[in-house]
Amino acid sequence: MLENLEEYTEKLIEEFEAISKDAERVQKETLRSILEENASAEYLQSLGLNGKTDPESFKAIIPLVTHDDLEPYIKRIFDGDNSPILTGKPIPAITLSSGTTKGKSKYVPWNETFLDSGVQILHTAFAIRDRELPIKNGKCLSIVYLSAQSQTKGGLKLGTIASHVIGNKRYTEAMAAIKSEMCSPQEVISAPDFQQAMYCHLLCGLIFRDQIQLLEALFIHSIVQAFRTFEQVWEELCNDIREGVLNSRITIPSVRAAMSKILKPDPEKANLIHKICTGLNNWYGVIQELFPNAKYLLAIATGSMEAYLPSVRHYAGELPVVTNDYGASEGWVGTNLHPTVPAEFASYTVFPNCGYYEFIPLSEDAIACVDPKPVGLTEVKVGEEYEIVMTTRTGLYRYKLGDVVKVTGFYNSTPELKFIRRSGTLLSINIDKNTENDLRLAVVAASKVLAEEKLEVVDYTSHVDSSQGLGHYVILFEISGEASEEVLGECCNSLEKSFVDAGYTSSRKVNNIGPLELRVVRPGTFQKIFDHFIGMGASPTQLKTPRCVPPTSTKVMQILNDNVLNKYISTVFN
Repeated sequence: MLENLEEYTEKLIEEFEAISKDAERVQKETLRSILEENASAEYLQSLGLNGKTDPESFKAIIPLVTHDDLEPYIKRIFDGDNSPILTGKPIPAITLSSGTTKGKSKYVPWNETFLDSGVQILHTAFAIRDRELPIKNGKCLSIVYLSAQSQTKGGLKLGTIASHVIGNKRYTEAMAAIKSEMCSPQEVISAPDFQQAMYCHLLCGLIFRDQIQLLEALFIHSIVQAFRTFEQVWEELCNDIREGVLNSRITIPSVRAAMSKILKPDPEKANLIHKICTGLNNWYGVIQELFPNAKYLLAIATGSMEAYLPSVRHYAGELPVVTNDYGASEGWVGTNLHPTVPAEFASYTVFPNCGYYEFIPLSEDAIACVDPKPVGLTEVKVGEEYEIVMTTRTGLYRYKLGDVVKVTGFYNSTPELKFIRRSGTLLSINIDKNTENDLRLAVVAASKVLAEEKLEVVDYTSHVDSSQGLGHYVILFEISGEASEEVLGECCNSLEKSFVDAGYTSSRKVNNIGPLELRVVRPGTFQKIFDHFIGMGASPTQLKTPRCVPPTSTKVMQILNDNVLNKYISTVFN
């Protein structure tokens, strides 16, 4: 533990205040440092940068790129070429993205500068959050799972961001110094079986229920998923606590051994938990009741994760839901410095020393330009939308992250960003262009129809169906109960009414696009999709539901098609 936590946290806040007040200078210094460290990199030399480190030369010489542009260089690193390809020093590890966005994982260079930035952001966020939501001498129920690391063809470590960061001893020691100790043993966190790990996380939380002050996960979906599981296994958990014997479903020897050290017979606690669970109305407030000293829930709850906020708030009761940090497999961006703001309105304050950031304007005037020029960190305008471009210490230069953000304000001289969506069109058939955010807003509108019947959308996805000639949008819902044919028909119409893109509505009116179709799938369908990705090696901690299923995801399409209960066709344009 740090000797004086209060002094340390105040120092962190002072340091961030200083860099946020002088963001433009810090950005120039950060770029200079990155380019000096990597001046010998083949990529920079081949483009003719010739050791220049000023922003003007850098932007004039180095092109904007996507992951596809850098893939040949990354493959050489992956295969074991340790020459200075993208960075001056050899890359020791490769990060594996979740692969749910486009149906396949990306490989991204990683080194410990990513960890350095992460620790700085997480420490600072904790220091600021602790002023309003203090945590003292408690434990944390952390719903995290560390996938096993492997090796690339060239002998580099290969794993998810979670395995590189959370699995790093330096990170765990740093974080243990400033926040509650995780209640789950390391053997549970790194267990090779996701379902067994989840059961044990829940059991550990109940064992230490009076000491739990924080519940956290990387994404809010993991907390929802954990308590949906809790609804099914709570009686077994109570029995384990009553008898002091771990359920036979846990078969991993190391996990059983670790759990035996903390699981002791406690009939009184088991009876109390049983009483709480049987007294709840449809599981409302179960988290608050089970963990009476918890201060808040912490997880990313913006972007596609907003869909799970109603569910997590149902489980949480009056406990605040706080969205935390903004980053990606490619690098860190910022953190939420306003923890008491509702998650759907949260913004992320950029740390100007964690990378060099540019922003491609997406206003109508900018899009009208053939080649809109990116602007610098301090040049963005409040209320405007931009696509983020990053330059990192891991060998990504002017890399288009693929995220669209809106500038909501400034913290001193560094901007605060609200995540809007992934860039690019999600659904398109003709001249229509609907984004991830357009789909989310349509689902929100349809959810209000279900809410009147005390039902909710458990999860959703979409795809374009052109199998019958005239293409149309297909939206797939898993819902929390049974709805009438009339209500689901109304949901279907609500979805189509919500797509206001002019290209879509005009194409529908002249029948160039067919009527939107709503398909309701069986309960547990999205869990099957989740299990499929886990079986393919994806990390449970990072996994996100694909909001549009790509044509390459044949297995996901099969799962969806095999579990359709009912289909409804929109009558909006009839």
